[in-house]
Amino acid sequence: MNNKIFALIGPHSAGKSTLLTKLMDMGIAYIPTYTTRNPTPQDMNSRTINFISKSGFFKDEWIVKVTYKGEYYGILKRDMLNALKDHKISVCMLDINGVKQVKKFLNQNLETIFLMVDYVTLVDRMLRKGYNNTDMKYHLEYAENNGEFDNWKISNHVVKNTGSVEKGLAQILAIMGLSVTAPRSVIDKL
Repeated sequence: MNNKIFALIGPHSAGKSTLLTKLMDMGIAYIPTYTTRNPTPQDMNSRTINFISKSGFFKDEWIVKVTYKGEYYGILKRDMLNALKDHKISVCMLDINGVKQVKKFLNQNLETIFLMVDYVTLVDRMLRKGYNNTDMKYHLEYAENNGEFDNWKISNHVVKNTGSVEKGLAQILAIMGLSVTAPRSVIDKL
């Protein structure tokens, strides 16, 4: 079996960072995302994004380089290649443009997992994060206008992520092959 990179994709507040953090806590290798944007209050405890200056951003070699709201986001080429070399399974966060960039080089090693959510779930999550109506409207319109809700059509896997974090995590672990079947005697005792 080839070493695999599983990329979580989905609209803003679909649960990518939350699920990535859970996977990292389990010891699964994470390929970090870097950005030139300024940290927000929501970033205070985030382990899924690293901040870099614009001048620093242009000094490195990126396998993924995208822009969003005038800021740059990327994944370092060396981070992705090292993850493939050193780990059977790694995870990262991508948007659809990042998926296209990675597939050019590592198509057989990349599996995409689309986190499917509905508008009600997205609004609820953004409200709990402290977003105002203007920011929520922007993120929902951006997702709609850029076809983010349709990216399930081009993904390898789809996880319905409208319930608990544990349910979403269990689905992702099963996709990664990180679950085992139990003998009937164990199942009977549950």
